[in-house]
Amino acid sequence: MQNQHILATSPSLFTVVIGIAIFMGALDTTIVNIALPTISDAFGISMGTASWVATIYLLIMAGCILIVGKVADIIGFKNIFLTGISIFTIGSLLCGFLPAFTQSFETLILARVIQALGGAMMISVAPAMVNVYLPQEIRGKNMGIIMSLAALGTALGPTVGGFLTQYLSWEWIFYINVPIGIIGVLAGKTIIPGVLDKINWNDFSNFDKKGALLIFITLAALLFVIAEGDSFGWMSVTILGSALIGIICLAGFIYTERKSSDPVLDLGLFKSKTFLLLNLIVALVYMVFAGVSYLLPFFLQIIKEFDASTAGLILTALSAGLMICGIIAGLMYNKVGGKRLTLCAMLLMAIGYLLMSRMNGSSSTLYIITCLFLIGAGIGLMTTPVSNMVMSLAPAKKKGMVSSLLSLERFAPMTIGIAFFNLFFVNSVLALAARYGIVTPTNLSDVQNVLTIGFDLSFFVAFIITILVAIIALIVDWDVKEETYDAEHSYIAMH
Repeated sequence: MQNQHILATSPSLFTVVIGIAIFMGALDTTIVNIALPTISDAFGISMGTASWVATIYLLIMAGCILIVGKVADIIGFKNIFLTGISIFTIGSLLCGFLPAFTQSFETLILARVIQALGGAMMISVAPAMVNVYLPQEIRGKNMGIIMSLAALGTALGPTVGGFLTQYLSWEWIFYINVPIGIIGVLAGKTIIPGVLDKINWNDFSNFDKKGALLIFITLAALLFVIAEGDSFGWMSVTILGSALIGIICLAGFIYTERKSSDPVLDLGLFKSKTFLLLNLIVALVYMVFAGVSYLLPFFLQIIKEFDASTAGLILTALSAGLMICGIIAGLMYNKVGGKRLTLCAMLLMAIGYLLMSRMNGSSSTLYIITCLFLIGAGIGLMTTPVSNMVMSLAPAKKKGMVSSLLSLERFAPMTIGIAFFNLFFVNSVLALAARYGIVTPTNLSDVQNVLTIGFDLSFFVAFIITILVAIIALIVDWDVKEETYDAEHSYIAMH
């Protein structure tokens, strides 16, 4: 990691390279969802089987991302980042080419595993690279751009995927990454500071292999339970067995990390209340965002009766708010401070979710777009200050570790949010149907009324959670600038 102290000589081009890569990695967490029916028809498989195209990417990303962050601290960010883009690009090419060539769905799953490995390498180190390679006075602005692009990629996935699937073919949701990835590798070699260090495998002599294996199994098993619990049945042997494996491995991971001299994830970081609360804010915001984003297309198509393309177009209001305010947050961060930006973000999100809880079939398109823009704007304003603050608290030798933790907290809660809000919505609708005596739906207006109330209750839960997050933001000590470690990697002082 010899070259990680060198500043980028061209910050703008550096930001473009990092931003495009993190956008691609985030985009592919959601881009395939809308193409799953087409993929299902192409291979003659069930929707449940086809959904593994999305699920496997998430599971591999989740399992690898913390490990990759730790490896980056050992061999260097440039090595990890460029290797990641290369693997991601090759994986994307294989995702489009191999299934058609072999006429095999299994090869698509294999290619998605390769793509996910590259995606984890790109996404995990991006925040650390901004923090390490850019001067402090422009860090906020560039972190705002990059983190906004990460969230934007997740939000735009269904829209981009729908367009490519409809007008080209489902393979193009993967092919689109290939030319961008090639440009990213070639540009990154020159623009990212330093040289590609030769990897010294002796540096891995103390690598926490047991902890890496345990965290991979833990995250993959628990996210599998959350993602597939509804499909397999929450009390099925598969789900209960996976949950048990995840819990046992989690306990083993915590025990291992407390004993390790060089852990994959230093649990001592969380002894800082500030660090703990900031990471909690990120996880909760993205959990709620993912859950609401999951329900919105159903509301727009069932209650408002928009077609899929119109619903996708309306949903871009989220992305517009996110991108615009993400850039604004970066520009304002050094002037107004993280606390004001974050509290303003929480206010915008809370208003957006509250207004959404009043939506019904007669709500105007402008009203819906306003709600979505407010939510996107809030996430855009929140991401930069919180990410900057978390990275500033990370010790120099643990930047990769903390960067990967931030990345994990952006997309892993998506699974939790979707499962939670789906369960809440379904059970709310069933309870309302039982209350109003709707056993066999014969009157369409009654069904739509019940569904509307179910959506509104779900959006109100999002509002309540956002208020709780705002309270957390209020009690965070935003004045903490730096924290130091003793020999045992525990916090001993705040400056």
